[in-house]
Amino acid sequence: MREKIVLSDRLKSLAVMVSVGNRVCDVGCDHAFVPIYLINHSISPYVLAMDVKKGPIESAKEHIREYGLEDYIETRLSDGLTGFKTGEADSLICAGMGGRLMMSILDRDKTKTDSFKEMILQPQSEIEQFRYFLRSNGYLIVEENMIEEGGKFYPIIKVINEGNTHKTLTIGDSLRGSWQQQMEDRYGPFLIRNNNPVLVRYLKWETGVYEEVLSQLKVQDMSKGKIQKRYDEVKVKLDDCLKVLSIISQSCDNV
Repeated sequence: MREKIVLSDRLKSLAVMVSVGNRVCDVGCDHAFVPIYLINHSISPYVLAMDVKKGPIESAKEHIREYGLEDYIETRLSDGLTGFKTGEADSLICAGMGGRLMMSILDRDKTKTDSFKEMILQPQSEIEQFRYFLRSNGYLIVEENMIEEGGKFYPIIKVINEGNTHKTLTIGDSLRGSWQQQMEDRYGPFLIRNNNPVLVRYLKWETGVYEEVLSQLKVQDMSKGKIQKRYDEVKVKLDDCLKVLSIISQSCDNV
């Protein structure tokens, strides 16, 4: 058997959120590095590694054989959770895909989704809408992390099912509610409350992006309604970003 596998910070952050002793279903397993890590480090006794494409599944099988873990990791070709049978795993890992696709996977069969004790999720887009989706469907965020890797920022979210009746809210509800709730959906409740240093770097990066967009819009013809509307929208996002940074800074000062 080969030496224990070494994961990137992003993948390791997913693995370490799994509760020790839980069986795991990894949707979008790619090369099966996370499943191998989970077994190698005695985090999980069994992992079901699934992917929608044959290529990654074949690659996963090869790596699993190299590490001699065929008795502990099962591979399965599956579109989302279609190939998963309720009760086969305690924890769900779903990462490395767009937020809208991930919402579709989780929403497709709620009986399967709700059967997991916990879900570790890493959407790569539509982050604000994704957290809103979780909240409006009765899933409670219990842990978060954010990783900066290769010049990109990755939020990692751990949720449990609150057991609430699923609501009929839609993603297009324009995120009604208080400003604080909207910012928690956008940036992460635990990331804000814990003064996550990577979130701070992300907010500063985002501030620079918004300021650059505003400077470009200022030299255009503001008498055009579309230009003014875009300017106002970006200005609001910049102000939100700066306010969240200020809240975190004040919180750090009070520690």
